[in-house]
Amino acid sequence: MRICIVAEGCYPYSVGGVSSWVHNLIQMFPEHEFVILAIVANRSIRGKFVYELPKNVTEVHELYLNDDEWGKKKRHKRMKRKEFRALRSLILNQETKWGILFYWFQKTNVSLNSLLMGEDFFNAVLDYYRLNYSQIVFSDFLWMMRSIYLPLFLALKMKLPKADLYHCVCTGYAGVIGSMAKYIHGSELLISEHGIYTREREEELIKAKWVKGIFKNIWIDQFKKMSKLAYENADVVTSLYEPARELQVELGCPVEKTMVTPNGVSIERMEGIAGKQAGDEGKIHVGAVVRVSPIKDIKTMLQAFSFAKEKEPALKLWIMGPWEEDDTYAEECFELAEMAGTPDIVFTGRVDIREYLGRMDMTILTSISEGQPLAILESFAAHKPVIATNVGNCEGLILGERDTFGPAGIITHIMNVEEIAQAILRLANDEKLRLEMGENGYRRVAAEYRIEKMQDMYKKIYKNFEISLGLGRKEKGYGRSRGQT
Repeated sequence: MRICIVAEGCYPYSVGGVSSWVHNLIQMFPEHEFVILAIVANRSIRGKFVYELPKNVTEVHELYLNDDEWGKKKRHKRMKRKEFRALRSLILNQETKWGILFYWFQKTNVSLNSLLMGEDFFNAVLDYYRLNYSQIVFSDFLWMMRSIYLPLFLALKMKLPKADLYHCVCTGYAGVIGSMAKYIHGSELLISEHGIYTREREEELIKAKWVKGIFKNIWIDQFKKMSKLAYENADVVTSLYEPARELQVELGCPVEKTMVTPNGVSIERMEGIAGKQAGDEGKIHVGAVVRVSPIKDIKTMLQAFSFAKEKEPALKLWIMGPWEEDDTYAEECFELAEMAGTPDIVFTGRVDIREYLGRMDMTILTSISEGQPLAILESFAAHKPVIATNVGNCEGLILGERDTFGPAGIITHIMNVEEIAQAILRLANDEKLRLEMGENGYRRVAAEYRIEKMQDMYKKIYKNFEISLGLGRKEKGYGRSRGQT
């Protein structure tokens, strides 16, 4: 089976999290051919892969959402009446005939410059403005609408590689691509959400400084309508844990399409890792397996560690992950660590965590948004307790959902420096508690989150898609409902 993985802003350009999941998934199924359709910001990242692609990846296609080449002038014919109605209904948040737009963008030599600067788009935006936002300056509104619709139109214009199954790792623009591929090529569509895309974008926009006032609401509506499209067209929609599945249903996904497929890690990979090394004596090591980016809130981590170290000088913080994703934020974190004057803070960059985790006494995650973090599961596999903010499935992993193993760490509120510092001190001052929590975590990951369990679930999912496509023999115990185009 030829599978097109549609990933936004991750694989194969950054490590950890969703990227690691995608890389592992491809390697699990060497019998299938994979094509990567990567959605990235712009052409500056072109071909800058941080993974060595598995042999069963045969093609990589890139979509640039901020592509400046859209501005090249080129004339095209005006939209027909039915096409304009579809565009207008999309902009006005009405029931949209997406199929008409899919066909028009894919089969017509569309000039995005002529479209965004032309009468059709202008008239549709003007109608939306008069109905909802006539109290603000129209010129500002028009340009904001152009910036909102440019990435969507670039996605709709993307030349689609052919595949039997499109496996989208989120909704959003990836979901649009998958829905369009299903319409154009008659393929199957699987969506695997790690975090709930719409909710994550909403949280980001509420905090964003680059967009203000009512424009935040328009952007949020844009992401909601894209997710709704993906949910409607998907044949199967997976999530990592039950509350996420319930949120998908709340956001409009038909319940019969949903299923929970938890993350998994290799327990064996962490067996036999090195423990304390020469020079570690007298230190209490706190490890953060995390990329240095705003969503991981490294600044709160640094501040909390500094407060904790004032009371427990033996503490040492290891931040183990790349910082190239956001150079500006990384530099701010380096400066913050230096200005605090707190010794024993180490930024390792990208490393093999097996060389470090055994030395740690605990690990920490201060993210403002997560799904079901592999960093927590890998810490459990290494018998290490975890301090984590109460986002995504962190509480369920640390405190347990279906077992009686007991707490495997401490949950805190996001951006709460004092609370996180106190959690560090609690574990730092109680070796017996650290060891007990570490063992609780190990038992939990061994029982519920083995990579073999995840592989079996996706083997069954892929097999049933093969059956639907007439490529294989149906396995028992798994049914699904087809989506509507």
